[in-house]
Formats: sequence, structure tokens, C-alpha cells
Amino acid sequence: MKNVILFDVDGTITDPKVGITKSVQYALRHFGIIINNPDDLCTFIGPPLRQSFKDFYGFDDTSAEKAVEKYREYYLDTGIYENFLYDGMDVMLEKLKQQGKTLLTASTKPTPQVKRVLEYFHIIKYFTFISGSEFNGDRSDKKELILYALENAKINDLNDCIMIGDRKHDIIGAKKVGIDSIGVLYGYGGLDELTEAEATFIVKNVAELSELLC
Repeated sequence: MKNVILFDVDGTITDPKVGITKSVQYALRHFGIIINNPDDLCTFIGPPLRQSFKDFYGFDDTSAEKAVEKYREYYLDTGIYENFLYDGMDVMLEKLKQQGKTLLTASTKPTPQVKRVLEYFHIIKYFTFISGSEFNGDRSDKKELILYALENAKINDLNDCIMIGDRKHDIIGAKKVGIDSIGVLYGYGGLDELTEAEATFIVKNVAELSELLC
């Protein structure tokens, strides 16, 4: 298939559910909003963080900024490590690298956090360039992230590129750039979301993803 493969991180390479939902729970508690079941906060996995606080809880810019600050109090010390690598992901990444594929990230997570996660799971060595957002929220749109990764990796042939992610933002970003996409059902978007976003391909698990890519 394609020789340039872009990966979302949360919900695609790793399962960050525990760390992210607990971090959001911690942030909301600062505003007197008590969420007893962290599973109710899974909608925060994938989209830009500031926008999620606005969309789901009606926060204004100032409150959203404070919420992100509180979120990071928990996430940077604890939540970032409450994370799991999807089964078979490391094996697939190694195989792709051995086949000469160029692997990139396009994640709305701030770049230093992306690097910490990939280093924690000992898989950063497979990636040519790490594209993430800025801590201030800049470059958090998927189209921007994809283009930033391709520019820094000096990739010009869009026909040779594909974006992989679990949420509609990944698929929509890929469409805006003009590249194919793969939606993964083992993440947090679901079939309806990925179908409506018009993913080029949809796979159920890492094994299917590996078969398609390799």
C-alpha cells in the first residue's frame, strides 16, 4: 500500500482511557463539577482538549484555559502513564519500519507529551517525525498536524500517504489534505462516526490494520 503512514496516538497507538478520563475528572472537580464515572468522559479522547471543555461543558475561553491547566496537573505526573499499548502495535510498527515505510504522528496531544508516551513504550525509534500540537493550543487541527508532519519529513507525493485514526477528526483532516485514511474500531470513535466521516478503509483491530498496511 502506502509508504508514508501517519498515526494518531490516543486511541490508535495506545489506549489512554484511564489517564485522560481521570485527568478530565480532576480538572472538572476544580469547577465543582463531579463526575463519578470516568467512563462518561471518553468523549475527551481524541479531539482538541480546550475545545472539548467548551463543547461538552460550555466553558468560555478563560475557563477552558484554566481547565487545561488543571488537567495537566494530574496528567503530566500520573495520567500520562495510565496508558496501555494496544496488543500487537509494537510488532506492527517494527515490521513497517523494516519494510522501509516512513512513519509519522499527527496527534492533537502536545508534542512533548507525544514523545514521552512513545518513549515510555519504547516505540519512538520507529518514527521519522513527531507532529503534535503546541501547549498553547496552536496547531491542534488535524489538517495542520498532517501538513506539518509531511513538510518536516519532506514528503511531497500525497498519493503515497495515508492517515490512521479512531475519531472523525483524523478522517476529516486526511480528506482536507487530500490523502486516504484508515479508521480503527478498537479506539473511541465507533463505526457510525468513522463511516459518516468517510474513512477510506475501516479495520476492527490491530491485526487487520497490520494486514492492510503490510
